[in-house]
Amino acid sequence: MAGSPRLPTLAPAAYDEAQREAARSFRETRGIDPFGPYEALMHSPRLMLLAQSVGEYLRYHSGIGTTLSELVILVVARHWSQDFEWHAHAPIAAKVGIAADTIAAIRDGRRPPKMSDDEALVYDFTTELHQFKRVSDATWSRAEQRFGKPAVVDLVGISGYYGFLAMQMNACRYQPPGDDRLPRFPD
Repeated sequence: MAGSPRLPTLAPAAYDEAQREAARSFRETRGIDPFGPYEALMHSPRLMLLAQSVGEYLRYHSGIGTTLSELVILVVARHWSQDFEWHAHAPIAAKVGIAADTIAAIRDGRRPPKMSDDEALVYDFTTELHQFKRVSDATWSRAEQRFGKPAVVDLVGISGYYGFLAMQMNACRYQPPGDDRLPRFPD
């Protein structure tokens, strides 16, 4: 992402009333001040609050569980070449049990060679959805049989939610701390 950030991080002292309320609510839920994509979203505090609420459910309470959710987030971050999402979630993915070689393969844009059946299913589903903008009948059927309809809805939701955050950060040119960047692929 070339260029400087398009939406500067707002200083809490400069928040209007709606932004102060949004930041307070975020802090109550997450225990920290708005960070990462939520800093850009503070320019639209109602959207930030709604997004944070959806994210809270999808990340911590989805029908596919935290480990598989983190795998989805990595696939989405890689698809969008979203450095902040990758920077934030690759360590979390490792902590919740995603193998280092799986994380490295996704980072490099390769299908990981050694995944559990559930990981492979979630990887295939998410990759199809982002690459082809739909999911094949075969992949959908496998996911529905394995996880059930509500969890498949959550799987799509996780993919869409983190795609939304990736688009927001890419459009705003939001940069993670440090110099760790995902490799860029030719268009």
